[in-house]
Amino acid sequence: MKNQNRRDFLKTAGVLTAVSCLPINLVELAFADSRKNFTFAYISDSHIQQIEGSKFVRNWDRGLIRAVAETNLLDPKPDFVVFGGDLAQLGKKSELDHGAEMLAKLNYKTYCVMGEHDYYLDLGEYWSKLYGDHYYSFNHKGVHFIVLNSILTYDDWTYNRWPTAEQRMNEMAGLDNPNGSPFMVGEKQRQWLSKDLEKVSKDTPIVVFSHSPIQKIFKGWNFWTDDAEEVQALLQPFDDVTVIYGHVHQIQYNQIGNISFNAVMATAWPWPYPRSYAQNKDFVPKLTVPMNRANPFHERDATGWQLIDLDSGRVALRYNLYDNTNRTVAYNPLTGRPEDKDFQDKAKRIPSQEHY
Repeated sequence: MKNQNRRDFLKTAGVLTAVSCLPINLVELAFADSRKNFTFAYISDSHIQQIEGSKFVRNWDRGLIRAVAETNLLDPKPDFVVFGGDLAQLGKKSELDHGAEMLAKLNYKTYCVMGEHDYYLDLGEYWSKLYGDHYYSFNHKGVHFIVLNSILTYDDWTYNRWPTAEQRMNEMAGLDNPNGSPFMVGEKQRQWLSKDLEKVSKDTPIVVFSHSPIQKIFKGWNFWTDDAEEVQALLQPFDDVTVIYGHVHQIQYNQIGNISFNAVMATAWPWPYPRSYAQNKDFVPKLTVPMNRANPFHERDATGWQLIDLDSGRVALRYNLYDNTNRTVAYNPLTGRPEDKDFQDKAKRIPSQEHY
């Protein structure tokens, strides 16, 4: 990694309580001078959903309640917490208020990222009353942090296509709904980002928080940001850039040039759904195309917490998973790509196992 005299690496801290199995992510920024080190915690994708009145889907409630409670018990204590978006499921005031009441119990300053489930009912109006600007930046101990609203889409889709705001929200909430629309950061926000970065030295570590991944992964599920290349071009001149995103409810990782991409896991459910989630048809968004689990372990294999090491510009992710064997995904210099070696070796030994 460049400029090692300023910092050694960006990694996550493994100094957590021994009994933890957290639906959070604890990230450490480590510098050459260890006195400058600090940590922050990351919680994402709670999808709080109202059934009726004061009744909410219990599983989603419990996921966020647990994340908040265990974040408050972390050692070392993080400097701040990031919530990565999709606090609500259908963007209703009652859902956002219920989720905000839970987040208010955090004992730390909290920065919030907007998700599409928070936005497309009233286009972020009530979110702004709770959390302020939809995109912004801040500095903390030598690192420049940027929060983007990456779930915007075309004006025609947003303003003209749907007869009601409720239908617009429901259309965008579907995972593989053909009536959905690709996400984007948008020209106005890219202009703001360009001006924001003009003030930052090229050797300053950059950490970007977004909801969608600022890359193009799978358009059919909207794991996709249409103007990803334009945003990446603004970030390419900097020595060290990390993008941390939610939305996908999966274990994901990537390296594009100088930019490391890391997905954080959800407190609600993993994508795609395991078969038994069909028992909750009324409260879980329905897949119109049935799909197998990408990694067929137990039901909650994409909910939990992860450790991220960025050493020498390469990403290694260490996942603690509910009811599963922990996993490590690391860059292999021999093959030039990140690999989940233990899982891949196991899959080779069991030819009949579905592992795609």
